[in-house]
Amino acid sequence: MPVGESPVLRTIAPLALIAGLATACADADVIFRDRVLFEDPPAGAGTFIGYTDEADKLTVCGNCHVGLQAGWELTGHAEAWETLQASDHAQAFCENCHTTNQLGNTEEEALGYAAVQDSRYHDVQCESCHGPGLEHVTNPDATQPLAPLDVGADLTFGCGECHSGNHHPFVDEWTLSAHGKRGTSMQTREECASCHEGREALEAWGVDADYIEKDQAQPLPVTCGVCHDPHDATNPGQLRFAAGVANIDQNLCMRCHQKRAVPELERAGFGPHSPQGPLLLGQDVGWIPPNFEHDETRIVSTHGTERNPGLCATCHVRAFDFTDADGVTVSTAGHLFKAIPCLEGGVPTPSEDCTLGQRSFLSCTDAGCHGDQDAARSAYITATTDIEDLVADLNALLAQVPASEFDSADTIFTTAEGARFNSLLGEITSSAIHNPFLTKALLRASIRQVEEDYGVALTAGVAGAGE
Repeated sequence: MPVGESPVLRTIAPLALIAGLATACADADVIFRDRVLFEDPPAGAGTFIGYTDEADKLTVCGNCHVGLQAGWELTGHAEAWETLQASDHAQAFCENCHTTNQLGNTEEEALGYAAVQDSRYHDVQCESCHGPGLEHVTNPDATQPLAPLDVGADLTFGCGECHSGNHHPFVDEWTLSAHGKRGTSMQTREECASCHEGREALEAWGVDADYIEKDQAQPLPVTCGVCHDPHDATNPGQLRFAAGVANIDQNLCMRCHQKRAVPELERAGFGPHSPQGPLLLGQDVGWIPPNFEHDETRIVSTHGTERNPGLCATCHVRAFDFTDADGVTVSTAGHLFKAIPCLEGGVPTPSEDCTLGQRSFLSCTDAGCHGDQDAARSAYITATTDIEDLVADLNALLAQVPASEFDSADTIFTTAEGARFNSLLGEITSSAIHNPFLTKALLRASIRQVEEDYGVALTAGVAGAGE
């Protein structure tokens, strides 16, 4: 059989076929016909095979991998060539990131479209990530072309080969973010790995995929392919879970940012750990004192309502154009994941070492919640100051409580332990943004409960005393 051809079965007369099978296996109603699935790659293109039918977006790989083909057709990668041509800035130097070639996979020399400019290689097809497919197509059992999951500004493969640079600085920013950190202790600790290590996160989410790094010894950070599904466009941005769902188990960010939002008896001495999701939604967060004076224990910040349909992503993954110190416009992709980032030379940085006046509050205004950056900054200062004062009051009261009330080794969870949990919740800087109303309500209720249960009182000179 010639390379690129495969037998397919075509039924001419179904009823006759059934009758024929009952009497003779060699009935002429069954016809075998060779159909050309692809032509041999042109000279210079290497073993990239590209499309079977560009008009129908049918890749050669998709003839067998039907489900993955169907999902990929709905992604932006399947429209990459058309998107470029329809733009007002299409240039020849853009084309390699909108076609199938050595970019994105482990090949290094110019191949595919980068070598021959053949339309069969239009769009970012399967081989862009998985590498050339001719060997696998002609002998499927001989090799399995796996895609890389790792990315990084210093790697010569993966998403970063295109999604980086001034035009698309996704990986450049991600590399500097907390998600891009490598070699942290939390990536190897069993109880932490499902959120801090890329492969463990995918496994925790039920993703059973194969990729180059799956069995490597060193930990893998939370890379692009952990949050984004290359084969599925069900959610915007090809996210594995939606970003705008008010459910801590179905929201992508909250899948991890919900740990120890309430006190645990076996860890009574521990404070909250990444409670941002529940706090934003006002659900199952903090220690609820018996005197909590509200009709329900659910106080939702405006940031957690339908007025903010993007929820976490509205502020933490916001793309903007900034003007640097030289007057050059710099595009950012929001993949530092900083809601109010520090600016250096007019451009967001991963640093936290700056004053409030040196931070950008653009995400607060762009989302339509605050009229301008000064208003957003003022609201943040007010909320932060209120919470700091309440935390100081509560800590001053807890300092008067007997040490025996903080015995985390016993099986009794005390008012003091619950109040300290709320104090630590208030000390998390972001609590003033995620839900200042609930944070302050929990702190005030904790102060009243500690005063009532232990007979202690605030003394003059304590910040916020008597509020």
